[in-house]
Amino acid sequence: MLLAFSAFPFYLFGLWKRPLLIVGLVLQVAYIASRGLSLGRLPLVGPHDTLIFLAASIAAFSLLLYRRLREQPFFFNGMTVMVLLFTAFALISKQHNTPLPPVLKTLWFELHVILAFFSYALFGIAALLGIMYLRDRNGLFEGLQYRSIFFGYALFSLSMVFGGIWAYLAWGTYWLWTPKELWTSILWLFYSLYLHARLKREWMGKPSAVVGIAGFAVVLFTYLGVSLLMKSSHSF
Repeated sequence: MLLAFSAFPFYLFGLWKRPLLIVGLVLQVAYIASRGLSLGRLPLVGPHDTLIFLAASIAAFSLLLYRRLREQPFFFNGMTVMVLLFTAFALISKQHNTPLPPVLKTLWFELHVILAFFSYALFGIAALLGIMYLRDRNGLFEGLQYRSIFFGYALFSLSMVFGGIWAYLAWGTYWLWTPKELWTSILWLFYSLYLHARLKREWMGKPSAVVGIAGFAVVLFTYLGVSLLMKSSHSF
């Protein structure tokens, strides 16, 4: 846990000294790796592990945009606040240290979860870029928001395919229509509509920025709301 806690102050002081964000990310990745080695499995079960992974994914993908946005402190400060919030919630959440049940011991489950949280991270970054567009009306931000959602959507779609294979191997069916699957479908349809609408000129700019921001609210409910408030095969 020391590595998990040590990442937090580096992210916090990264608000003033940006290179410290990289130190925080390295420590968080080291914590994920060490936890995986100690558990002998992918540490992506329960809110503690998944929130840490989501925070690290947001930080890592944001750094890929450094060359384009290095003169935009709002982006890095907003990203850092998101990472700090997810990390803080992870640190106060209970760890799941028990062995994986047999239904989760498959590569398809691991690929399904990893790609899902990569896509959540990209959708979060897209929401932040949408806010920046509404604030500054800079077309660069809205264009980057579109690309973030496009790649996030591709990863999310692939995650759903892998999840279907995992479900078939675990329960003999590709789809169960539990609350998680239902909201996953809603999320996929939401971003499908965004991408189709974005192809029309009248949807570029403010409408697509607003929809991209709203999409992350659907992401958070699908991830945390459904998992914590409803009974599902994906419940924590």
